[in-house]
Amino acid sequence: MHLEYKDMENFKAVIDVHNVSKIYNPDTIPVYAINNVHLHLNEGEFTALVGPSGSGKTTLLNLIGGLDRPDEGNIFIDGEDITKLSGGELIDFRLKNIGFVFQSFNLIPVLTAKENVEFIMLLQNINKQERLKRINQLFKEIGLEDKQESLPSQLSGGQQQRVAVARALASKPKFILADEPTANLDSKSATNLLDVMELLNKEENMTFLFSTHDQRVIDRARRVITLVDGRVEADTAPVSNKH
Repeated sequence: MHLEYKDMENFKAVIDVHNVSKIYNPDTIPVYAINNVHLHLNEGEFTALVGPSGSGKTTLLNLIGGLDRPDEGNIFIDGEDITKLSGGELIDFRLKNIGFVFQSFNLIPVLTAKENVEFIMLLQNINKQERLKRINQLFKEIGLEDKQESLPSQLSGGQQQRVAVARALASKPKFILADEPTANLDSKSATNLLDVMELLNKEENMTFLFSTHDQRVIDRARRVITLVDGRVEADTAPVSNKH
């Protein structure tokens, strides 16, 4: 049993998606990867975006993250319409506001775990003392304090994904977008990763939006948005997780 999701008035909206569409082959036979989607997420949410393969989950995540542009509609991040930003402005906005976690980890293989996490802070011109403080805090939170000097090849898949989460959090973004983050992990590693992300969500009020097929993620989510053929079919709060 599910209940219709209701926005809580005392929460601050972080993501607003207004009538967004992504259209392929517009001049021949148009295919709507995303079809007139309207939704918004509040600060501190832990939300799963679900649906069958080809439903538009990753496309919508990429649009919200500014990795792609919609053909119709507008996307507001913390009040900023990212669809109006130039390419350079969008790169700078992503750097300051959005953390990404991908199913393939995407760690830089020649850098240590510590250097992978530090890299984004170097791009932000954060001073060394603050970088080291943030790195130590993050590695403590993900339970890998003794792995800072390890290369990605020396870490398990679950450990690499936890480093990827730390890297996403290093810039203190407004929210985290996670595209199938548990897809390549065994059950224990997936559970450990979800424990870490749930803890960060609760302790730092970090907003998470997952694209996932994984029931383990869905079971943890406090909101589940279902996409079918590029449209929002359902937006629910599981009874067991409803606050």
